[in-house]
Amino acid sequence: MSALGDLAELVRAPAALSVPGDVVAGAAAAGALGPRTAGLAGASVLLYWAGMAANDWADRRLDAVERPERPIPSGRVSPATAFGLAAGLTAAGLGLAAVTGGRRAAAVAIPLAATIWGYDLAAKNTAAGPAVMAACRGLDVLLGATGGRPVRALPAALTVAAHTVTVTVLSRREVAGADTALPLRTLAGTALVAIAAARPATTPTARPGVALPVALAGWYAARYGGAQARVAADPSAGRVRAAVGAGITGLPALQGALTARAGAGLLGLAVAAAAPLGRRLARKVSPT
Repeated sequence: MSALGDLAELVRAPAALSVPGDVVAGAAAAGALGPRTAGLAGASVLLYWAGMAANDWADRRLDAVERPERPIPSGRVSPATAFGLAAGLTAAGLGLAAVTGGRRAAAVAIPLAATIWGYDLAAKNTAAGPAVMAACRGLDVLLGATGGRPVRALPAALTVAAHTVTVTVLSRREVAGADTALPLRTLAGTALVAIAAARPATTPTARPGVALPVALAGWYAARYGGAQARVAADPSAGRVRAAVGAGITGLPALQGALTARAGAGLLGLAVAAAAPLGRRLARKVSPT
């Protein structure tokens, strides 16, 4: 029987701190913040963990060569356990989304789950991989918006999706390392993402105040952008993995900026607070 710590490593448990902020940012932008937001955030976490377990199940033979220390190739978690956990977490996530948010939430959660599994089983190692992973994050933001005006959350969804493209592109070079051009391209993308998050919102749900979104977007850019700059100076596999980790653990700062931009400043700060916590936990359980 797999130890709890091995299962936590399988699903990259601490990395789930980067997930609730998607739903919160979407809800804030759509004017849908409320009791159901917490339930939808929980559903999002369950689907994220399901995707991580399915990812390692699908990659178990490749990981036996490239990442033998991971739970499945090391023998600490069986493939059957990983697949069963992925399926169970998916069912739980869909059920929680439906119970919490009704048909509108289920209408987003179902394609979100399908996109997650599609990435893990088919798209991951194709040219479409980064776009499919970005779609997962974009749908996650829209899941939070289902109780309000989802169209208002589209800019936030696209911003988080653009960030996800940079992380996914970098993650493809975690084992072999990169050339210097790759981190420079993703760094340019990160700069554009930060600018988009810092721009004043024009939706009716937002209230005046630009200092906090700018500060949080700057924090995101400094943390994640700095890691990419270090890859440009030394494009080794270890530096690439560190940058991917920074992209994952630094995402709450971006989500916090988007939440504050929609007028929920204190909530944006709370979301962003997950960034340093995730970074601390990542020292114990790798987010990549």
